[in-house]
Amino acid sequence: MLAATVRVTRDLDTAEEAVQDAYVQALTTWARDGVPARPGAWLTTAARNNALNVLRRRQTLATKLPLLLEPETTEAPEPDTIPDDRLRLIFTCCHPALAPEARIALTLRLVCGVTTPDIARAFLVAEPTMAARLTRAKKKITAARIPYTVPSAADLPERVDTVLTVLHLLYTTGHTARSGEDLVLDELTGRALDLARLLRLLLPDDREVAGLLALLLVHHARRATRTDPHGRLLRLDEQDRSRWDTTSIAEADRLVVAALTAGAPGRFTLQAAIAALHAQAPSYDETDWPQILKLYDALLRVWPTPVVALNRAVAVSMVDGPAAALAEVEALEHDGRLAGYHYLPATKADLLRRLGRDAEAAEAYQAALALSGNSAEQEFLAERVRETS
Repeated sequence: MLAATVRVTRDLDTAEEAVQDAYVQALTTWARDGVPARPGAWLTTAARNNALNVLRRRQTLATKLPLLLEPETTEAPEPDTIPDDRLRLIFTCCHPALAPEARIALTLRLVCGVTTPDIARAFLVAEPTMAARLTRAKKKITAARIPYTVPSAADLPERVDTVLTVLHLLYTTGHTARSGEDLVLDELTGRALDLARLLRLLLPDDREVAGLLALLLVHHARRATRTDPHGRLLRLDEQDRSRWDTTSIAEADRLVVAALTAGAPGRFTLQAAIAALHAQAPSYDETDWPQILKLYDALLRVWPTPVVALNRAVAVSMVDGPAAALAEVEALEHDGRLAGYHYLPATKADLLRRLGRDAEAAEAYQAALALSGNSAEQEFLAERVRETS
């Protein structure tokens, strides 16, 4: 809805207000007349009409006339049938005139509907700080007259990496919800996967686009097995692999192989290769950990982030033992860049538990529990605290 409305207004704030007003109208109108047969179309049409009224009230009709002279229609297409509008909005938000962090945050907020508090948690900053960043980014788009369009082929390369980062972060946000009762938010993961497929159609020869799509496909293939029927979190070694979507895993494998053989792999291709090895192992015990560690070594060279180093430490623990991995995790702990990232103390706790240092493990699990906002993860960590106390 927002993407379709921005197409009319070319102004993010006006479009957001028009969409919000459409929902307010729906609360009243639908309660009186009933829910329409195509609620998405009704809302999109209402938002578009609200936007047009705002533009008229601002007496900008003359300058907007070329944009507004469209055939009248009684209903707009369902939002899911207008992916090009969403892609245009993504590329607008990812314009190089904006700071990299602002591009990602703004796209998550406007295109993906991720709340400001959740975005702030993802960036490990305070909510008011993130709200201010979002406001500045929207004003920059207006002031710089950034066009609402998919860039030309010549301009695509400088924006693709940020778009891929956004789609990956969107999927990650849905893959493990940062708060609430549900572990997985299917709406966000499905949206990220759809947009990754759309980007693949736009850039069929881009290896990193293929890598991202493969990565999302592998994660999506096992989403139904990440919790038991009661919502309890299941670790990878506990999941029923017979329920994984083998069609998606096979598609991901084809994409990964093609990307790896076409040239030096980037960060998304390497992550996809790691995920594919996990998915193709007949069982957890038969996972090719030495090969996964080699891929993490390559990933750390092209993307030297503390999160990659933390994930690599898990592979180290499976190849060289938990003591070797614990030394690396403690180095990351002292580094400080992952302060507030609950997977750091959770990983440390698991290593300590495997070493038989239960009292220290319980303390680390407690630290992870204090940082987690998702109910499924909290239950899992609380259970670990009880087991090691």
